[in-house]
Amino acid sequence: MNLKPYREALALPGLRSLLLVSVLARIPLTATGVTLTFYVVLDLDRGYGAAGLVGAALTVGAAVGAPLLGRLVDQRGLRPVLALTTVAEALFWASAPALSYPVLLPAAFLAALLALPVFSVVRQSVAALVPADRRRPAYALDSMSVELSFMVGPALAVALATAISPRITLWAVGAGIVASGVVFWLLNPPTRSADEPAGPQRKVSRREWVTPRLLAVLAVSLAATLVLGGTDVAVVAVLRASGEVGWTGVVLAMWAVASLVGGFAYGAVSRSFSPLALMAVLSLCTIPVGLGGSHWWLLCLALVPAGALCAPTIAATSDAVSRLAPAEVRGEAMGLHGSAVTVGIALGAPLAGAVIDHSRPLWGFAVTGAIGVLVALAVLPVELRHRREAAPAAPAPELATATT
Repeated sequence: MNLKPYREALALPGLRSLLLVSVLARIPLTATGVTLTFYVVLDLDRGYGAAGLVGAALTVGAAVGAPLLGRLVDQRGLRPVLALTTVAEALFWASAPALSYPVLLPAAFLAALLALPVFSVVRQSVAALVPADRRRPAYALDSMSVELSFMVGPALAVALATAISPRITLWAVGAGIVASGVVFWLLNPPTRSADEPAGPQRKVSRREWVTPRLLAVLAVSLAATLVLGGTDVAVVAVLRASGEVGWTGVVLAMWAVASLVGGFAYGAVSRSFSPLALMAVLSLCTIPVGLGGSHWWLLCLALVPAGALCAPTIAATSDAVSRLAPAEVRGEAMGLHGSAVTVGIALGAPLAGAVIDHSRPLWGFAVTGAIGVLVALAVLPVELRHRREAAPAAPAPELATATT
């Protein structure tokens, strides 16, 4: 495997420190959902339905806020947005343990609306730091860092909430998020490359950049994370049905390791792959996972092909958005990408759960994977049209004759 693309990407000024800080900054952000769930269920003595409503408020707020904050970054710069969101995060997490449930619900929505935009800012900064022809390994590293954060953050939150208390965990997660905002403010990664104009020098109409091609990439992003969210729930359901729910952590860890390996391979190979093709194969590999058997080790093996495509698919969609959006609106475009990813995960889990409740656990994999395939077929005409337009024109007959 060729490691030269990674060496060249990491040699670029600023990228190494950006990726390192992003891993640490994303850990508390990935723990917010499970932390609030434990707090609502255990400290507020509410049911899981009430906790799910708080999770929904977080999702809706984040989906609405991401492109708005991205647009603000495009217009005002990164540091004012980081200052605003860091203060908002500090206010919410400091006061959350004192809020009653009726107040916590709208407060969670407002906090998510002004959530620290680490995910989209990192991807925007990668596009600014890395030339277009080297972004694939850079976005592969970014995708792998996201995977590592999701492996560590929720597990730490669960351990802290069960060993100490959900209330203390709220403060710990909030302190981590605020610290992340301060570190990013000090780091101040660029959002435009040196040869791109700083600030809104040119007013770019959305008609110029919200093209069918970009919408297709956003649809692929949403479908990919919908499949991942559904897989997460289906794994738990299969293991619970077989009496092996204690192995859930091992199976999910194996799935994450497969994603890391796939992401590393994606960044090291010499050719690029279409986000649509990666998502379609991911969905196809997910459909039969439930048929792999009810034993935990068989489920691990069945998840490897789909798992190996998780990080590459997210990396490919990030790379595609960075190429399709002009520099003047890249923050808003990356915010839209973040919204698509967030909504996909939020839809996949309850969809798979509803299917499983009315059938069998294996159908959780099959239905979400099938939806991914249907989305791939729906956007395929856009991809084919793009390829035709990008293909070089055939030589005129007389020129072809003259050169033979």
